[in-house]
Amino acid sequence: MINPEPACACPLSGFCAQCSSWPGPGAQRGGSRPSSCFLFCGVGVAQHCSDGCGQSHSSTPAPVLSLLCTFCCRAGDGDRDRTPLHLSWPPLSSRRTPVHHRSTTTAAPQQVTQAAQPSPVPSMPPDLGDTYGQDETYSSSGCPKSIRKRIGATEFGDTFLPTIPVLQWARHAQEDEYQRLRRYRGAHGWKDIRWDVLKSSLSLLNASSSALLFDTRPLASSCIRCAVVGNGGILHGSGMGPTIDAHDYVFRVNGAITEGFEHDVGSRTSFYVFSTNTMVNALHSYAADGFRHPPQTPETCYVFLPDHDRDYLLLRAALSQQRVDSGRDEGVRPQEFFGEDLQVGKFRMLHPDFIRYLRNRLPFTPCRFLRSHILATPLWQLYRPSTGAVMLLTAIHTCDQVSAFGFMTPGYRAYSDHYFDRGHKEVQFFINHDLRMEMQLWQRLQSSGILWLYTGSEGT
Repeated sequence: MINPEPACACPLSGFCAQCSSWPGPGAQRGGSRPSSCFLFCGVGVAQHCSDGCGQSHSSTPAPVLSLLCTFCCRAGDGDRDRTPLHLSWPPLSSRRTPVHHRSTTTAAPQQVTQAAQPSPVPSMPPDLGDTYGQDETYSSSGCPKSIRKRIGATEFGDTFLPTIPVLQWARHAQEDEYQRLRRYRGAHGWKDIRWDVLKSSLSLLNASSSALLFDTRPLASSCIRCAVVGNGGILHGSGMGPTIDAHDYVFRVNGAITEGFEHDVGSRTSFYVFSTNTMVNALHSYAADGFRHPPQTPETCYVFLPDHDRDYLLLRAALSQQRVDSGRDEGVRPQEFFGEDLQVGKFRMLHPDFIRYLRNRLPFTPCRFLRSHILATPLWQLYRPSTGAVMLLTAIHTCDQVSAFGFMTPGYRAYSDHYFDRGHKEVQFFINHDLRMEMQLWQRLQSSGILWLYTGSEGT
C-alpha cells in the first residue's frame, strides 16, 4: 500500500487522464515516487490537457472534482498509478532464469489494420451491464469436494456464475467482442484500448495454456489445492511458509517479497497477479524492503489484471521479446520484470467480464462479491476492488480448494500493514478500495466453507 505523499499532482492542476500530460515543467516523472493522484487514471476527471491535444476531458462536476482531489491528495494505494516504467534504481542483475519447459505457439506480432472508429458510446453508470460471455473451461472437476460442487448450497449459490470467462486470449480478439466490451472502461472493458493494440496483443496468447490457469493437474490428487498469499502483517512470525508451499499452486500479488521470509510466507510463486500500474507502484514503494522485481522462477506465471492499454502493450512486448514500442513506457524491456524466459506459457490475462462481474449488482439481490457502498456516492468512479481481492476470487473460480493467507481479518489492528515492514505500520484505508467490505467477504466465504482463512491468534 502506498503511503500518502506530501506533494499532490492533482488533476485539477492540469494532469490529463486521457493523454497523460503533466502539470508544468516542475512535475517529476520516473525518478520520483508515484503520485497518489493517479487514482484518477482512466476516469476522465482532468479539466484540461497541457499536452496540446486541445480538448477537455472532464466529465465530472467541479464541486465533485474538488472533493475527489481532496481524497486523492490524501490517498495512495496506487491501483491506478501511472508512473512510467523507466525506474530510477540500479539495473537489475543480468542473470538468466532457467527455461520454463512449456510448448509455445507464439508468432511475431501481426500488423493489424485499425478498425473504423465506431460511434461514441456513453460511459456506463455504477451499475455496469450484467451480461457476460460464456466459458465452460472450469465447469467440470474430478474433485469430489470442489468449490463448484459445494457453493450452490451456500449463500453464494445465486451469486456464483460457473461459466463466467476468467481469462482472455487469442479467441477473444474478435471485432464483435470489441464492440461489446468497448462500452466499459478501465478493467471492466476495452473502452480505452485501440482495436489494433488489443488484437495484436491478445493474438499472441495463442497457446493451449493461454485459456487455462492451470495447464497441468497435480499428480497426487484429483483436486487442485491453491494457497493465495496476501502481504498482510498477520503472516509475520506465523511459520506458515511450509504449509503454503505444500499446496499445488501458490498465488502472490504486488510486493511479493519472499527472500528472508520463507519460514512465514514460503518461497514458491506459481502465479503473480498484477496490473502494470500496481506492479510499478509496488516496485517504487517496496524497493527499500527488497522488492526489486516480481518473482522470477521456472514455475512462475504472470497474470495481468488489465486496466489500461499499457498492460496490453507490455504483454505484446513480452511475447514478441521486444521493447515496448509505443505509449508512455516506450523503450522498456519486459525482461526487467519477468526475466529472460518470455514464453507464451508464462503469461495469462484476466477477462474484463470477470472483473466487471465481481463488482456488479446482481438483479433483485444486494450484490455479487465486491460491490461497495462507495458506488452509491459521487465518488463511485474511484472505486475498484483491490488486486489482492481479485486474486483471491480468481482462485475461488478456478481452484478446487483454496486457503488464504495474509488477508485482513477483524484483528488487523494487532498487526503491521505488511509482513515485511521493518517497524509497526498501521493499516491505512483509502477511498479507492473498500478493504473492510473485502474483509467481511472473506469471513462469509470462510463461514460458508468456500475457503480456509488464516486468522493468526484469532483462530486459536
